[in-house]
Amino acid sequence: MMKKGKKRKQARATGSRRVVWWIAGVIVLAVAAFVGYRSLNKAAVPAGPDPAKLVGRWLRPDGGYILHLSEPGPKGELKAAYFNPLPINVSRAEWRHQKDHLGVFVELRDRNYPGSTYTLVYVPDRDQLAGSYYQAALGQTFDVVFVRQNKE
Repeated sequence: MMKKGKKRKQARATGSRRVVWWIAGVIVLAVAAFVGYRSLNKAAVPAGPDPAKLVGRWLRPDGGYILHLSEPGPKGELKAAYFNPLPINVSRAEWRHQKDHLGVFVELRDRNYPGSTYTLVYVPDRDQLAGSYYQAALGQTFDVVFVRQNKE
């Protein structure tokens, strides 16, 4: 009699293990399907405004400063030149999609420009770049606007 009870317990335990493995397999497949669906759906969603809209020569009217933007790359790369009125070294420039608009970041590293930065947003209805300028030498931030001089 002991042997029959022991065999029943073993059979129940084996059946329970099968159910647990079956449930775990279903969960893994559901997660994999969800992740695959999300990754395919992301590719179908538009990335945002075209960064080519940033290309051109931009004038900051309050001081005559020129920001020349070109060659936006697919991973946020951006070529930039800055003039006041002579060339100032641009150490870093990049663009990003920020919600439904284009953002631009430019860092200057030169004499009297020890890490000064522009953080700008493209305003399509005015065809302007607007944002802030951090003047590192003074430790101050200013609101700025650039107007397009020409497209390239």
